[in-house]
Amino acid sequence: MEYQDFDFRQSSDDTPVVKTSIDEPPAWPKLIAAGVLVIAVAVTGYLVFRNRGPAAPASAPAATPAPAPTDAASPLGADVAPIDLPPLDQSDDVVRGLVKELSSNPAVAAWLTTKNLIRNFTVVVTNIAAGEPAAGRVPALRPSGGFQVEGRGEDLSINSRSYARYLPLATAASSIDPQGAAKLYSQLKPRIEDAYKELGLPNSTFDQTLERAIVTLLKTPVPEGRVPIQPSAAVNYRFADPALEKLTPSQKLLIRFGPDNQRAVQTSLRNIALALGIPPERLP
Repeated sequence: MEYQDFDFRQSSDDTPVVKTSIDEPPAWPKLIAAGVLVIAVAVTGYLVFRNRGPAAPASAPAATPAPAPTDAASPLGADVAPIDLPPLDQSDDVVRGLVKELSSNPAVAAWLTTKNLIRNFTVVVTNIAAGEPAAGRVPALRPSGGFQVEGRGEDLSINSRSYARYLPLATAASSIDPQGAAKLYSQLKPRIEDAYKELGLPNSTFDQTLERAIVTLLKTPVPEGRVPIQPSAAVNYRFADPALEKLTPSQKLLIRFGPDNQRAVQTSLRNIALALGIPPERLP
């Protein structure tokens, strides 16, 4: 059976639910805060977003968890010479030029057509680190086909054919050279830090936030075999496994990639994390 794609979210009372996307594009590209640009500028791939204006996005979390144990004396990134960077509002062309050197993957090219790349990257990484839904969508990168389930009545599970839709995104994440991503992060870091300051979040650096986001995604379990889901009166579906329902929105989205694609994204993430200088003992 084929259905509209759905978005796993947690309600305000901490009861995880699944919200159906009907009148707006599905929220899966938020995960590419888990798979496509964060890897390109150092988390998971090319964070995919819709265009935004120059103002600081309102979707940034109001508070941030305790900082990760990143050593302030050892900033993340590669040892590269600084480059001349334009102001944040004029940085998109520079980002496009540098990212194109890392990958010619179609998903990467699609992300590069959006605007405010550094600001959007910063907001989505921050939201992933805080366990909040990541903001933004790129309808052009929506997976082909609809979300599919199998089974009858309340004995339902995700149809494995749904996972094939995410193969191009996993391939995009895997196409990133870890050392190149770490170099890119260092080159763009002054403007990334400018964007992070706009969010007004105290008691943490963006390096700490980036590490926290990476660790969050690497901690996502990889379900093997059948993944049961349950109908919901308020929305369409939720995970039947309570442990999966307690995951953050970005972790739930990553599971929707399917086990093979999820492992590919997490492998790329780990390689990027190591290239950034995060000690292996701090990674799951």
